[in-house]
Amino acid sequence: MTRIAFIGLGNMGGGMAANQARAGHEVLAFDLSAAAVQKAVAAGCVAAGSATAAVKDADVVITMLPAGQHVRAVYAAEILPHAKAGALLVDCSTIDVESARAVAKDASAEGFRFADAPVSGGTAGAEAGTLAFMVGCDEADFAAVEAAIGPMARTVIRAGDHGAGQAAKICNNMVLGASMIAVCEAFALAEKLGLDPERFFEIASKSSGQCWSLTSYCPWPGPVPAAPSNRNYEGGFATAMMLKDLKLAQEAAAKAGAATPLGAQAEGLYALFDRLGGGGKDFSAILELFRGHAPA
Repeated sequence: MTRIAFIGLGNMGGGMAANQARAGHEVLAFDLSAAAVQKAVAAGCVAAGSATAAVKDADVVITMLPAGQHVRAVYAAEILPHAKAGALLVDCSTIDVESARAVAKDASAEGFRFADAPVSGGTAGAEAGTLAFMVGCDEADFAAVEAAIGPMARTVIRAGDHGAGQAAKICNNMVLGASMIAVCEAFALAEKLGLDPERFFEIASKSSGQCWSLTSYCPWPGPVPAAPSNRNYEGGFATAMMLKDLKLAQEAAAKAGAATPLGAQAEGLYALFDRLGGGGKDFSAILELFRGHAPA
């Protein structure tokens, strides 16, 4: 049995920690939210009184935190000074590349193995253990990282060295955000032209308009029963989180001197939808913006 410290039990982390417990590991769970900790305990985890207490005897430390500043702070104050020698450290948060590389450098200096391993698959994937992991780590450490995150994963791919996992994640989500906008615009146009949306789905899903945002996560209720569009856009991947990832992509593009005009437009549209009150809805709810409806 592997002892795992899991820090960060939000919408994604809670399901991920539960899958580690289901795999038979001892999971010491910590979050600033007492309710989140209790939910993890109900799923088979053991409550830890602090991040320090969680990591001190853990073989693997997994973090799932909101942003780069949180990751830097938790690693500096709680993990690196208190984790046991030889522990494997895996950060699954989506953060900026610079923060991931800075934490990796600090971890290496203290003798730890570290990986940035952000995920794709949303809350449904977190609960089902079918996430896709994009890993940045030393090549020699990848087998250990893959084994550690296996209970939470459908696929695990090494993107490259430290920071490469974060680079892959923000590039992937820029594609996702922009493609969802295009799909939503097309549904709104089809509706205005009198074309039945479900018939449009049937046609586009079998022709050149086919993409993941259409066929796996359809923003129009009905064609894809598991999509958040059938639950009033509750759950899934919140607009506010998509906006965060698009901001990270734009910041990275500015620093790298890369031209990402569609990414910039996507960020602007999700920012508008967020300001209109759609931040808590799944990002596919941006369909309502193009239909002229306020977030409900």
